[in-house]
Amino acid sequence: MPVEQLGITVLWIFLYGYLIVASIDFGAGFYAYFGRVIHIETAIAPIISRYLSPVWEVTNVFLVFFFVGIVGFYPQTAYYFGTALLIPGSIALVLLSIRGSFYAFANYGAGKSNLYLLAYGATGLLIPAALSTVFTISEGGFLAVRGNTVSLLLSELFFSTYSWAVVLLAVSSVLFISSTFLTYYAARAEDRTALGWLRLFALWAGVPTIISSLFVFIALRNHNPHHFARTLDVWWMFALSLLCFIAAISMILRKENYGMAFIMVMLQFAFAFFGYGISHLPYLLYPYLTLSSSVTNLAMGRALVVSFVAGLILLVPALILLLRLFLFNAKYVKGQT
Repeated sequence: MPVEQLGITVLWIFLYGYLIVASIDFGAGFYAYFGRVIHIETAIAPIISRYLSPVWEVTNVFLVFFFVGIVGFYPQTAYYFGTALLIPGSIALVLLSIRGSFYAFANYGAGKSNLYLLAYGATGLLIPAALSTVFTISEGGFLAVRGNTVSLLLSELFFSTYSWAVVLLAVSSVLFISSTFLTYYAARAEDRTALGWLRLFALWAGVPTIISSLFVFIALRNHNPHHFARTLDVWWMFALSLLCFIAAISMILRKENYGMAFIMVMLQFAFAFFGYGISHLPYLLYPYLTLSSSVTNLAMGRALVVSFVAGLILLVPALILLLRLFLFNAKYVKGQT
């Protein structure tokens, strides 16, 4: 496999890891606040708190790896995306800082402050909305390149149907992934009250997720016909994604195999995410950047591949250890420690 393809494959795996882990984290923050609003905090807050406490600080490791890697493997992305994403990227960084700070305030300081919990829950939806602009801009039509100047066409981005379709998909996906995992986690904890509410959230969150996915395809056909045509070449990946979604919802409806249901959700997003990535190739940014035109030199590329594979080999076992020590520890999951 050429180094440019190997590089994007490794980076895409890191980004998929961030998609799953961050979605659970972001959605859990929103549900924590939503539970307080509808007065079911005592039912679902213990489950959410037991999940967030050990993992909220490690979520962004995947994202850091990805951004460092994308600039290392494809240096020209810094030139095109750096200026264009200055505003949405800065917003996302500010929101990430606010989220971390207000989580600490809400849990270790003021405790019952509605303002702190609101900020934590709201950022859980605003951050994926801001980060999703990267995927929108990569489809082309939102940048003006004049000589050495790259500028973001904010009006085009704001009034684009495709842009809002992607935002809707990002937010609904966060809520669906998070609620399905928390449903499984509540089942592991044998907390029937929390399980009932979180299962309901999972079923409701699945509806906008599948609708927004269809909306994205329709909007993509109008915005970038070339990319839409490429998605048809890998239609089977999106078909498998839909089948996994149906399987997950069926198991949740039947109130059984919540762990397998979450695995189906992971596979659902894996097929869709990698199908999108494959259909997007060879472009990183329509029509300016391709893999071959923006890749770093061969020696640097090989060194980066080795470094990032080694990082992945270290990161995955570390996360598994974290899960075994805390999240899936028999006593911890039931709140006995």
